[in-house]
Amino acid sequence: MKKASDSYDKLKYLRLLAREYPSIAEVCTEIVNLKAILCLPKGTEHFISDIHGEYEAFLHMLKNASGVVREKIDLLYEDKLPLSERNMLATLIYYPEAKLDELAAQGVINGEWLMLTISRLVEICRVSASKYTRSKVRKALPRGFEYIIEELLHATDNSNQAGYNREVVNAIIETERAEDFIIAISGLIQRLVIDKLHIVGDIFDRGPGAHIIMDALESYHQVDIQWGNHDLLWMGAAAGCSALVATTIVNSLKYGNLDTIEDGYGISLSPLVSFALEVYGDDPCYRFMPREIEASLDSRSATLIAKMHKALAIILFKLEGEIIDRNPAFGMERRKLLHRMNLKEGTVELEDGVYPLSDTYFPTLDPADPYRLTPGEEEVIDKLTLAFDHSQKLQRHVEFLYSRGSMYLCCNDFLLFHGCIPSDENGEFSEVELFGKRCSGRELFDRADALARQGYFAREGTPERQQGLDFLWYCWCGKLSPVFGKNRMTTFERYFVADKDTHTETKNPYFTCGESPEFALKILREFGIESEEGRIINGHVPVKIKKGENPIKAGGRIIVIDGGMSKPYQLQTGAAGYTLISSSTGITLSCHEPFVTAREAISTEADIHSSQTLVESYYKRRLVSDTDDGRAIKERVKDLKSLLEAYRTGLIKGAKV
Repeated sequence: MKKASDSYDKLKYLRLLAREYPSIAEVCTEIVNLKAILCLPKGTEHFISDIHGEYEAFLHMLKNASGVVREKIDLLYEDKLPLSERNMLATLIYYPEAKLDELAAQGVINGEWLMLTISRLVEICRVSASKYTRSKVRKALPRGFEYIIEELLHATDNSNQAGYNREVVNAIIETERAEDFIIAISGLIQRLVIDKLHIVGDIFDRGPGAHIIMDALESYHQVDIQWGNHDLLWMGAAAGCSALVATTIVNSLKYGNLDTIEDGYGISLSPLVSFALEVYGDDPCYRFMPREIEASLDSRSATLIAKMHKALAIILFKLEGEIIDRNPAFGMERRKLLHRMNLKEGTVELEDGVYPLSDTYFPTLDPADPYRLTPGEEEVIDKLTLAFDHSQKLQRHVEFLYSRGSMYLCCNDFLLFHGCIPSDENGEFSEVELFGKRCSGRELFDRADALARQGYFAREGTPERQQGLDFLWYCWCGKLSPVFGKNRMTTFERYFVADKDTHTETKNPYFTCGESPEFALKILREFGIESEEGRIINGHVPVKIKKGENPIKAGGRIIVIDGGMSKPYQLQTGAAGYTLISSSTGITLSCHEPFVTAREAISTEADIHSSQTLVESYYKRRLVSDTDDGRAIKERVKDLKSLLEAYRTGLIKGAKV
């Protein structure tokens, strides 16, 4: 019975496939095409994590492909062009519009320059496109120049075509389309040098332009995202979790950076401003002053931000108390500290003793019911939560995070996740109870992924929606959260207790166990990666290069790619971000120095300086057939051969030609 059922299902599938390929000729053509694709070199993949709103540095890394574009320029012209001309050519590819304007103002651009520059750009583009099929390149061609670029890319230098090629470029110049052509082909080069982009978490917070990064990712040709704790924070805020709304704003106030909230997403903080000035107008709020990374805030603005910061922090602690009470299985009782304060004595009782408070001014706190919001606080948080819900751009970006993102990804023998696999000191995966179900390892990640989606997509007002929202909060600060990775978050203590011993946050044992190759192999096997060449790619924890830390751990099994792209981390790390590059010839880790600004990069033709570490050089070039896409193509070929057999045996009717 089962065999009959299987045969029926297979026939049903083949009939569906026949709609796409209705003749023997079309099936044969597709088999030939797919088998040829398997023999091409695999596309180049780039892995980047912990961008934290640093949009100028990130966008530059996309434009220069973390140094790959410059490598191709040097490959072609190192012995032919001086360094200054190669620098100009690289900058032109990265910022074609702005560089053309600058060169025009300098009087550099003329017919000869255009002819030479276009010819060089075509040559660079030809090298960049060489590992792809004509069909794939054709789909990437910019509108308006499809025919011209395709002709030039596949032109030869023989005498029959040399004049033709030269005349094509002459015609582009004569019709005054040369600058538009340069802009178009520069964008094509940028697209071709990165086949796939993997973002291993934390697009948001700290830096000024998370919304700009999200705009760029939305239009990127192939990208996936493994959610980080800061991404899940914003996803939960957009879903309507008031505690996470408060947290996103508190984080922005902490760094004196409201660009993403106000300018990027059009969220007005005026209700918070009015409330903070009314309630905390006479409070200097010294402990809540923003961290002025570039000293760009005047004292008046900094003082206002401090008052807003304190007002919202107290609201946040009250809201978190409700979540903790609702979810005792989270084990987060130690984070509830408002009821442990003795304002008369000016102390707070922590787990290991009683400590003096550095601030005792809490005008909205009722000692008899410390977690109850005042009417003013309730009005503020309701308005802010509504503003997050009504921000169309934020909601669009969050929906993109859900559609392209996940808690983890297995891809081409890489296991990608942002934080950690919660574990104990012995390297055993920790069990976490989530709404009555205990899970660990891969099952924990699958459960976390489902709950994160539940928090956004479940019907409002249902228990499922509330569970999902509460879990998104747990992801941010939970002691066994796979994206937080610490035993606790000491936010309250850092605000109100001067003793720094109380500020300690201990990393999950995963990070020490992660030095062991055996532990790394155990994780890879847990997630179904059996290859001896499997690797884990993490972000989340900045690698302090200046202190001798190595991003390559567990004998090369784990690679941590948080190199401190966020400016606040750069003094600690001694670097400004990593890019892991997986090409057909090997795996390279590129360590970047701080980026200046796009404007300076254009005017001085300065690139991000990067040092490269070869992680692995393949003894044999990797082909598409060696990838996950290749395995899928092989399955497709197998299905097409079955359809071909069905046509030839008359099982399915189809045309011969």
